Amino acid sequence: MILYPGTMLQDRYEILEKIGSGGMSDVYKAKCHKLNRLVAIKVLKSEFTSDATFVSKFKMEAQAAAGLSHPNIVNIYDVVDEGDIHFIVMELVEGITLKSYITKKGHLEVKEAIGIAIQVASGIEAAHEQHIIHRDIKPQNMLISMDGKVKVADFGIARAVSSQTMNAATVEGSVHYISPEQARGGYSDERSDLYSLGITMFEMVTGHVPFEGDNTVTVALAHLEDPMPDPRMLNPDVAPSLGRIILKCTEKRPERRYPSAAAVISDLRRALLNDDDPNVGVIEEEDHSSDTIVISPNELNMIKTRSGERIRESKPVKEIRERRERRDLEKRYEQPEDAKKDQKKSKENDEATGLEKILTGLGVAAAVIIVGVVIVFILKLGGLFRSSTPEDPTEQVSQEATTEEAKSTAVSETTISQKEVYMPNLVGHSQDEAEKILQGLDLSMQVEQENSDDVEKGMVISQKEKPDTVLPRFSKVTVVISAGSDKVDLAELGLSGMTLETAVRLLEGKNLKADVQEESSEDVPSGTIIRYEPEDKVALGSTVTLYVSTGPEEEFVSVPNLYGKTDAEASVLLSAAGLVAGEISKEYDSTISAGHVISQGVEAGTQVAPGETVDYTVSLGPEAPKKQFIASLDASYPLQVSYGPGAASSEIQILIRLKQTVNGKVTYTKLAEPKSYSADTTLNIKLDKIRGADGVQTGEVEIVDLTNNVVLTSYNVTFTEVDS
Repeated sequence: MILYPGTMLQDRYEILEKIGSGGMSDVYKAKCHKLNRLVAIKVLKSEFTSDATFVSKFKMEAQAAAGLSHPNIVNIYDVVDEGDIHFIVMELVEGITLKSYITKKGHLEVKEAIGIAIQVASGIEAAHEQHIIHRDIKPQNMLISMDGKVKVADFGIARAVSSQTMNAATVEGSVHYISPEQARGGYSDERSDLYSLGITMFEMVTGHVPFEGDNTVTVALAHLEDPMPDPRMLNPDVAPSLGRIILKCTEKRPERRYPSAAAVISDLRRALLNDDDPNVGVIEEEDHSSDTIVISPNELNMIKTRSGERIRESKPVKEIRERRERRDLEKRYEQPEDAKKDQKKSKENDEATGLEKILTGLGVAAAVIIVGVVIVFILKLGGLFRSSTPEDPTEQVSQEATTEEAKSTAVSETTISQKEVYMPNLVGHSQDEAEKILQGLDLSMQVEQENSDDVEKGMVISQKEKPDTVLPRFSKVTVVISAGSDKVDLAELGLSGMTLETAVRLLEGKNLKADVQEESSEDVPSGTIIRYEPEDKVALGSTVTLYVSTGPEEEFVSVPNLYGKTDAEASVLLSAAGLVAGEISKEYDSTISAGHVISQGVEAGTQVAPGETVDYTVSLGPEAPKKQFIASLDASYPLQVSYGPGAASSEIQILIRLKQTVNGKVTYTKLAEPKSYSADTTLNIKLDKIRGADGVQTGEVEIVDLTNNVVLTSYNVTFTEVDS
């Protein structure tokens, strides 16, 4: 469901604009009229609202985070169901993601990275104290606000911790930042978040993630098996202390990592003070003297068969084990959701041997490959299982597998090679969804855009390569994405009955212009749209005439001519016309004698409602010659002095003004129009003729941050009296 600007939820939240979209939800900027503040609203996508599982997962995000209140965590304000619309109201953070910030800068300086890491770790620590694991720590989920504060966002896969928390069926989180225990589907706790934090710190100081690959399986295996690279090998400027902190956070085994986020913060602060503190990031040496060695079922069978012989894992056995690990990861990351559920059910109900469990849930072609490897291994063992009894499960499985191989020969001959894939049907998917589907198949996407009145913007209209076409892996396919309609159906906007402000904002958001015409109406409240023209579809950039109600028609009176009248005469004329004298200002005028009206706020003859106020100006007569007090200033001010590291990501509005004390009262005079600057800009202030108040010889030129209402600095100036 798409929410358009002007839509009201709960008679409280007014949708302003769409600001983002994820796999399950869309995010909108909105205004809470009850508390008069801007908020972010995350709305569950309509395709998931009928699925109780998805709705429950969506609500779990809020329930996990609603109890968290911390400066470094995005606050949750409300969780609401309105019909089929399920949404979460949260804090609106105006700023940039840490991922975008890293991309923009290439990599961060050590002190800046430590400062950001301390803030992130503080947010994580607060969540862990409430027994909540984030489970998806990554730069994309960290927001840097305009004031430089870092907030952890999107507790979408967070889950309250218990001793029974296991992830056997699925692995959630982004694969480039995922912990080894999450990758293999094992137990995850607070230390899993610390591993992902370590990966994030690595990316901050190097500009790269430590493990890359052609697909998710390759990256996940790297987290499991490959040694963590030292960030100092990629960036020699990384301080030794910080390098050791990163390596300790990213230890493969959780017990070798930091025990808590508080411990990470402690070492980060010490690293900030001493970039080579030998006591920071120390990893205790392992004692292998009492390690328990777990024997696999295959090794146990080998021990039983070859009694008295010393058994060692041979190369074929190692390859089989690695292939099993890889297949488990492939099923975890790449199988359709239904297949994952079937597989989980099969695992729970099947009491067969280890090899039979591997064959369960796999396709015929994959089973043939595995059985082939096992058969080769058995043949190489030189009759290892010949002495087994007919009841030996290993022999039984081998026989069954051999039979299955023969049955599957015809099927395997028609199966596409591992270097080929079938083209999926992408029509009806969003661009992001289509790209993810293709990436999972090692295909890339070339986008063509086309206007469409029928297909929503951002959705796939058609594809050049037909579904089920066999394509080489790593091919590029062409997909046509809807650019939306080049016309706007005004009937769908529901303009009639809207407030004028909402209607104008809605039209502008649709790249349309508004021409406002007023009409009186007995039925339509004042300020509300009565009707509009035209009433059908219009091209982008067109003008729509809005007829706004002024309320019931009133009797009007004519404004009298006050020019040249005395102040008293003007007041009498207005009263006689049923009008009220408004603000009376006074000005010097050399043509009109003192005490007479120079001008009036409402032109004479204008029809206005009875009781309206009319302002006018009275002459003070000719102005006597005066002296002017003039000063000058030539200075420069670097804004970085006030905003520090990361200032380039912020934008502030600057006002330059004169502050003086006149007759005991402080006055301000604007010297230049407010202007927006990047917070890393150096202001060059050159003012040749600053006019001060009459008779005042001193003052201060202030540089004011209007965004935060703060005076950044000031300069004393002295005024000199000159002829006007």
